[in-house]
Amino acid sequence: MNPIDTAVTALVNARRRGRSAADVPLPDAGAAYAVQDRVAQALGWFGGAVPTHWKSGGPSPSAVQTHASLPPAGVWTSPADARSWPFRLRGIEAEIALRLGGDVDEALAAGLDAEGADALVDAMCVSIEIVDSRWVAGLDAPPLAKLADLQSHGALVLGAWVPYVARDWANQSCRVTIGSMPVAERRGTHSFGDPVRVLPQWLRHATRGGRRLAAGSVVTTGTWCGLLLAAAGDRVRVDFPGIGSAEVQL
Repeated sequence: MNPIDTAVTALVNARRRGRSAADVPLPDAGAAYAVQDRVAQALGWFGGAVPTHWKSGGPSPSAVQTHASLPPAGVWTSPADARSWPFRLRGIEAEIALRLGGDVDEALAAGLDAEGADALVDAMCVSIEIVDSRWVAGLDAPPLAKLADLQSHGALVLGAWVPYVARDWANQSCRVTIGSMPVAERRGTHSFGDPVRVLPQWLRHATRGGRRLAAGSVVTTGTWCGLLLAAAGDRVRVDFPGIGSAEVQL
């Protein structure tokens, strides 16, 4: 089999059997995205429809941004109970999710810049991404293997939606409580400075090939707290003062 076929088989089997797989070397990001699409098709995640929940982000505005569509079964409303979910890892990322107020097609996405992106957003919420991996190497897997595995996505918890308004993101604080550990607090730590700046590249990726994203589609935009490690039994709460909160029981 070629590397894409091998990676698809490995990831599908890992998800179906609950076992980790040895990572598969992939030649480039295009191959990793092809693996994402084919795993989703093999597992029937979207039934031929355009996905409505995504993750996107990167370490800086000048770095390569990565994207993944998220399986609907692992998108939950806060407060969520994840005790029965088969996690291998339980990494915690505190994020802001954004919701589109209207449809976006490939032509609209192609001409979008960061300054015009906020006009497309009608609501935002606090989100918790739970990071996991299907690879034996876990978070030490090669970057392209992690990208093929939905950029190490495990599940997404969404807090209550509030109307989107531009904020002083440089002074926005974020508090993360995991079990009995000390509260982790951050301020102004989004890698792009403003989560809306994730949208142009994400929308161009998500609408490629003539796809149309429907109004109400959601993207979670990257961590404010790095990656914090939780354990089974922990209760996790993320607060963004002035926006809201989200909780999950692991």
